[in-house]
Amino acid sequence: MQANGAGQGQDPELPCLNSAQNGESSAAGGAHSNGLLLATAADGAATVGVTAANNGLQPPGSSAASAATSTLGPETGSSMKKKKRLSKADEDVIRLIGQHLHGLGLNQTVDLLMQESGCRLEHPAATKFRNHVMEGEWDKAESDLNELKTLMHSPNAIVRMKFLLLQQKYLEYLEDGKVLEALHVLRAELTPLKYNTERIHVLSGYLMCSHSDDLRAKAEWEGKGTSSRSKLLDKLQTYLPPSVMLPPRRLQTLLRQAVELQRDRCLYHNTKLDSNLDSVSLLVDHVCSRKQFPCYTQQILTEHCNEVWFCKFSNDGTKLASGSKDTTVIIWHVDPETHLLKQLKTLEGHAYGVSYLAWSPDDAYLIACGPDDCSELWLWNVQTGELRTKMSQSHEDSLTSVAWNPDGKRFVTGGQRGQFYQCDLDGNLLDSWEGVRVQCLWCLNDSKTVLASDTHQRIRGYNFEDLTDRNIVQEDHPIMSFTVSKNGRLALLNVATQGVHLWDLQDRVLVRKYQGVTQGFYTIHSCFGGHNEDFIASGSEDHKVYIWHKRSELPIAELTGHTRTVNCVSWNPVLPGLMASASDDGTVRVWGPAPFSDTQEIEGLSEICSMDS
Repeated sequence: MQANGAGQGQDPELPCLNSAQNGESSAAGGAHSNGLLLATAADGAATVGVTAANNGLQPPGSSAASAATSTLGPETGSSMKKKKRLSKADEDVIRLIGQHLHGLGLNQTVDLLMQESGCRLEHPAATKFRNHVMEGEWDKAESDLNELKTLMHSPNAIVRMKFLLLQQKYLEYLEDGKVLEALHVLRAELTPLKYNTERIHVLSGYLMCSHSDDLRAKAEWEGKGTSSRSKLLDKLQTYLPPSVMLPPRRLQTLLRQAVELQRDRCLYHNTKLDSNLDSVSLLVDHVCSRKQFPCYTQQILTEHCNEVWFCKFSNDGTKLASGSKDTTVIIWHVDPETHLLKQLKTLEGHAYGVSYLAWSPDDAYLIACGPDDCSELWLWNVQTGELRTKMSQSHEDSLTSVAWNPDGKRFVTGGQRGQFYQCDLDGNLLDSWEGVRVQCLWCLNDSKTVLASDTHQRIRGYNFEDLTDRNIVQEDHPIMSFTVSKNGRLALLNVATQGVHLWDLQDRVLVRKYQGVTQGFYTIHSCFGGHNEDFIASGSEDHKVYIWHKRSELPIAELTGHTRTVNCVSWNPVLPGLMASASDDGTVRVWGPAPFSDTQEIEGLSEICSMDS
């Protein structure tokens, strides 16, 4: 945001006037009906009060006549109180407040503010330009551009500004049915600019519109009037220096940025960002209570009778699937009001136990995999509970991981015995990749690339269409599991003896190493979660669940309650205040915000750090 300081011999575009000469020229050239321009000199040099007097406003103790009197020297102006010299920051704030008040229609207040401060809201040429645009006086607005050209940092922008003006003029002629006048603008004014010829071809097509509604629809234009002209002015202002004309709604923009920055720095903020300033208080800093965060045990699900190895919420957030060493998969229903889970159905028959689960993109199917010695893969119809496919390519296989293609019609599966398959919903083999010992799989959104972590402590990308592969991530220790963010940019790895690592897949760099978690050689599954996936959660061999803000290496919370290793954590993708964890203690714990009663004893939260950033 640019603005120049006050002083003698200023450039005429500056927002504050401190000489009688500047004050007189501004009053002569910039007086107008809405009171945007009112210049007075600082340091006792000159005072111009014409606009305020005309509006019936006088400073306390003065009259309309005295307000309109210009004091030119110290002899006659010694009785006037000497104005305080304003800093550049003060000038900027006054102009921002003036713009905001003008937007509220408090024009007389703006006049008085500018008079008493000795500042100018905008350059007189900009004021004339604004009025001519809003009144649809296009010839005068074009003429104003010549005066503005000398005040701009990039004179070439005049062509772009003129194009926008003529485009509005052309559309308004068409809406009024003045086809000949519109054609003249197109041929004699727009075309000679030799700018954006592609857009000119589009504009010429609007000549064929049969009526004004058709024109507005095809041009995606609101029609002649204050609304479309205000939007035009917003575009035009982007080419003018802020010392000449402030960007539109600048104060609101700064306040919105401040609110968003506070929310971004809030470690526990877990709700959607509302850009409407009316929804927040500007009088206090933004703070989220940790009691609103999913750090408290809401339910303990004990229906499994052995170690629970995996859990995963469905993509629509309405269900949770849990897989156990007890050979069953349990589907749980999430109540949309209470967020409590209720057992929906049990899928049985996995002789080796269930160590991994994957929901299809539409949540219609669920695939279950077993541990290292399991060569079978099970594909269930979630709605009916029927087994659609039981796939096994070879008894020597080890199908321990699976990932769905985004099209929902294919999936990839593999294990650590050197096989890697792509199959259809009936288990038919479509493609295979030999010699790849797979630990974990993920399909990217391009529907072509499959990421696979292997026994060489790396993640490689495999393309089944052109049969190419490339190295993406290289670690120094075994990658026990990984997951990818929704946008496909970040990968979250659980690395043996190292903990949880965050990688940027596009730049292929290690972004962050998260501290606190105990990760040995057990397979532990971490996850992204919360609103906008701002948080990371992981189980741990020390029986805890750890939560980090994505930007912070230190955990913001440790969740206690499990009595053995926590194998998997899943964050509800739709309800950011709901999370589940699966443990070798045979339970699934459901985590949510604190109960309403502060006196109720709550199990599950152990704060380990206090961060004021």
